[in-house]
Amino acid sequence: MLRRLYHDQPAHFAFTPANRAWAEAQITKYPEGRQASAIIPLLWRAQEQEGWLTRPAIEHVADMLGMAYMRALEVASFYFMFQLQPVGSVAHFQICGTTTCMICGAEDLVAVCRDKIADNPHTLSADGKFSWEEVECLGSCANAPMAQIGKDYYEDLTAKRLSEIIDELAAGKVPVPGPQNGRYASEPLSGLTSLKDMDSGKTQYNASVQLAVDIGDTVKRIDGTEVPLTAPWQGKAAKETPRVPKPAAAKAPAPDEAEKIGKPPVKPAATLTPEAGAGTKPRSMKAPRKAGADDLKLIKGVGPKLEALLHQMGFFHFDQIAKWSAAEVAWVDENLEGFKGRVTRDDWVAQATVLAEGGETEFSNRAKKGEV
Repeated sequence: MLRRLYHDQPAHFAFTPANRAWAEAQITKYPEGRQASAIIPLLWRAQEQEGWLTRPAIEHVADMLGMAYMRALEVASFYFMFQLQPVGSVAHFQICGTTTCMICGAEDLVAVCRDKIADNPHTLSADGKFSWEEVECLGSCANAPMAQIGKDYYEDLTAKRLSEIIDELAAGKVPVPGPQNGRYASEPLSGLTSLKDMDSGKTQYNASVQLAVDIGDTVKRIDGTEVPLTAPWQGKAAKETPRVPKPAAAKAPAPDEAEKIGKPPVKPAATLTPEAGAGTKPRSMKAPRKAGADDLKLIKGVGPKLEALLHQMGFFHFDQIAKWSAAEVAWVDENLEGFKGRVTRDDWVAQATVLAEGGETEFSNRAKKGEV
């Protein structure tokens, strides 16, 4: 199935303070230089915040992780857990349509969705509360037909029961997930044939359903208002914004390791040499001036990873970048390993010229307000 970005995108994205702290805590799980490994949880958190995954959100996460935008887009478009278009404000229904569910009545469930939500998948209902799609096997074949609504499974469904669930959700109720025909889990409909003595001490619902009921988390999206999230590997609450380790400059991964993570290694500054026909290397500095380096992340297209790479190359200030000639731009574009062409694409020279003169760009204004 071809998955494309939605045609109508918001202007920008920024994590809420709580979600930003959570995201930065996740990054610290991974060794220095391997922050890109956090791509899936961060994209998921962005989707939980907004309801669907927007292009600004994908690019925002990529900047946090020092990844090329295309690498982040590849992940977002590959996994069907990521919704690339708006979904219902209350719930998004994923109807399993693979063999077992199909022969047990999935087509009837799809008919209910067409009747009560919208004629076509990935289309919002008239009130904007619901959306639906048909998906491949969700792995609950013993309880077919079934659907995933929000983050939970609703199993042993009938068309009548699905219709009732939609009505309950529309009325602000939260239907209990799990089997909808009285089964505890996936035991035979006729009852247990073995392990009958396991009934003593069991919870009211099966484990996953019990957890959902206990915390009230079924269709509700994570929004950062939950109980304080902890980062055990840090020994502190995630709400305390952690320091994200800077990628190691001198420990570039071996070529075969870099290939595994989809990005070539970053060369130390001393080994950066212009390739034939790649222009002229700009004048660089061994260290920033006494007042300290400028915040190069105020230039659109420069994230933490690129800023660190520019520092390796000897570029710390806006006025350095503002003075680059066309030949020097060509050299930098060619030697930004993993980010080739970024200088020209985002016109760093024009942005840096404004910032060097004490002005502001539209992007730097938003960056200072924490909107990017």
